[in-house]
Amino acid sequence: MPSSSSPPGRHRLYRGSPPARRRIPHRLRRPLLSCAGACAVLAAVAAGVTGASTEEAAGSEATPVKATAPALVAADVTPATENPRRLAAQERRAAAADAHRERLARKARVARAAQRARLASTDPRDLARSLMRRHGWGDGQFACLDSLWAKESGWDRSARNPTSGAYGIPQALPGSKMASVGADWRTNPVTQIRWGLQYIDASYGSPCAAWGHSRSSGWY
Repeated sequence: MPSSSSPPGRHRLYRGSPPARRRIPHRLRRPLLSCAGACAVLAAVAAGVTGASTEEAAGSEATPVKATAPALVAADVTPATENPRRLAAQERRAAAADAHRERLARKARVARAAQRARLASTDPRDLARSLMRRHGWGDGQFACLDSLWAKESGWDRSARNPTSGAYGIPQALPGSKMASVGADWRTNPVTQIRWGLQYIDASYGSPCAAWGHSRSSGWY
């Protein structure tokens, strides 16, 4: 038993040699060490995942600020600087296109006026003679055509039959039939002659056949 003069405390003095410490059996040391290592690994992994999640959250929160700041600046700058310049450039291009179209229209009007003047000074018989070659007809057929249309209209592009309303050099009935060749059928002798030759070719085969029918029946 301890001496009465011994100071109080947790430690007790033993007489003789102290008792031997209990040793952990060797077969139990390895599992304990393995458990401690596994716990340490799990703690490290958990710390890494938590840190990565924190960084991702911080990054995701910071990204919209970086993306939207330039957009806000561009939105503030674009209406004041770029749009007026773009509108001015579009207006200049539109004005240039209008001027180009007007020049083309003016040239077309001048060309049509020159053509009308040239046709007015040209004998329609000469026009018919040149156009007949496209149908394979020669001078012999032209003599028949000359007689036929001299009888029908006198080669007058404005001739109108007061009874039937037939119009033009070939006396088309109605005159609007010649619009299949050209919209200027009322004034252009070339349009009238082309339509008349096509009609003769399709209906009689040649001007002489059409002239023969006109002499026998009074019309063609």
